[in-house]
Amino acid sequence: MARVLKVSAPLDSAPLDFAAVRAEFDVPTDFPAEVLAEADRVAADPPLPEHDATDLPLVTIDPPGARDLDQAMHLARTDGGYRVSYAIADVGAFVPLGSAIDAEARRRGQTVYCPDGRTPLHPPQLSEGAASLLPGELRPAALWTIDLDAEGEVTAVDLRRARVRSRAQLDYASVGADVPPELELLPEIGRLLQARARDRGAIELGTPSQEVEAGPDGGWTVVFRGQSDVEDWNAQISLLTGRCAARLMLDGGVGVLRTLPPADPGAIAALRRLAPGLGVDWPDGATPGEVIAGLDPAQPRHAAFLDAAASLLRGAAYTAFDGTPPAEPGHGGVGGPYAHVTAPLRRLVDRFGTEVCLALAAGGQPSAELRAALPELPALMAASDRRTHAVERAVVDLVEATLLAGRVGEVFDAVVLDTEEKRSTVVLTDLAVQARCDGRLTPGDRVRVRLTAADPATRAVRFEPA
Repeated sequence: MARVLKVSAPLDSAPLDFAAVRAEFDVPTDFPAEVLAEADRVAADPPLPEHDATDLPLVTIDPPGARDLDQAMHLARTDGGYRVSYAIADVGAFVPLGSAIDAEARRRGQTVYCPDGRTPLHPPQLSEGAASLLPGELRPAALWTIDLDAEGEVTAVDLRRARVRSRAQLDYASVGADVPPELELLPEIGRLLQARARDRGAIELGTPSQEVEAGPDGGWTVVFRGQSDVEDWNAQISLLTGRCAARLMLDGGVGVLRTLPPADPGAIAALRRLAPGLGVDWPDGATPGEVIAGLDPAQPRHAAFLDAAASLLRGAAYTAFDGTPPAEPGHGGVGGPYAHVTAPLRRLVDRFGTEVCLALAAGGQPSAELRAALPELPALMAASDRRTHAVERAVVDLVEATLLAGRVGEVFDAVVLDTEEKRSTVVLTDLAVQARCDGRLTPGDRVRVRLTAADPATRAVRFEPA
């Protein structure tokens, strides 16, 4: 199961107004009538490809209760290694370019998740119905078949539209407790792919995310949540597919990549200077990714180091090209070229990336209409990412401020994550709260801090050294 490092007491106040947060950041709400009508029409008559892959015993792995199921997989051993079969929801079959659903999806960019529900990218009759890879249902999919050798290197890739039927909807906890036959190779393949990622110099921080969850009394609580092994291995399958997609695009001379510049040498040198003071061993010749892979984010000094290591992963963007590939097509976090294609129900760019790859894999080229749409995607996704990140931060800030309201003046134990000239960032050890603290402190140190502000109206939380 995912590790919850520290859990706060649940809020017992009145329900928080997350709708006001969504309104503040202009998150689209209801779908226009013409979009819903169009979704009803295409959902009533799903397009099914000729290629029949319903014999594949595919399964999905998602959080409990999820209905927007983008991916289903099956893993098998071959004479020379492994075969990964990865079915991705064929959203492009339901959403033609220029349609009302397409225009609305471009306006939204991605699904926005809040504690009280999601604001979907596509109408629910598609995202949670006809296009979702729900168990037992016949569905159109973009089926990736990726062969790996015994060391986890790609030897062959096939992509085509296919009809599929998922056998079961699993969640991370159940797979971790009892691996089903369809996924019995997931730990083996997942570890191989992690090893190859380290060989490529990939940087995977693995820092816990700060999330808002429902409390047992109907209120809300903030938690720090790390990824389980099953989630990490599952993510490796998605990353593998994204790397294969990027290779198709680069070979075909057209596509949209997820890019991230290589880590700045100055940032690496600064991180290396920080390591000894935080008790982090950095052997000669070791890459940042190799050092980071050996750390435990539950340890305060390691957590401070990982927070500082985020400086190595700045500058992510979407890069569209048609003809000459970008000068720097790689993704520093992945350790090579990479494209988003595995979450089309929830992220706009994945539908376009999948359509490009399907055309190239069939030996053709994307349509002129599809090629014309690619240059718009980086700006659309950048705006959507900014809005989504702002909503997520505001939601956490609101819950933190409400949790601490009325406790101004109290002293808390904390760990210093980072520091600037006049202020630092601390995380409390007994509550899952991360906030600014006045003064320059030493990263990794355990400190006592006094709460000086906790205002739900402004979502502000501030501390000072005690």
